[in-house]
Amino acid sequence: MKTMTATEASRSFAALLDAVERGESFVIVRGGVRVATLGPATSGNGAALKSLLTDSPDAEFASDVEAARTAVVTDAYPWPAD
Repeated sequence: MKTMTATEASRSFAALLDAVERGESFVIVRGGVRVATLGPATSGNGAALKSLLTDSPDAEFASDVEAARTAVVTDAYPWPAD
């Protein structure tokens, strides 16, 4: 993964997008600190997500999720009133 400054990325944005389109990835830094990564977008069509959301979980997993939900205490530390 290549690194470039935000200024370099700004000045050559079209060329940067061309490189990303070819499959390259970049880390953008500002003041020596990583602020972004830029890389090719995924090409999924959502079928995997739809399958994940529509398939029923097995009974053991469903039981684990329910146990986790009941273990969470949501009102232990209420937000202070103004």
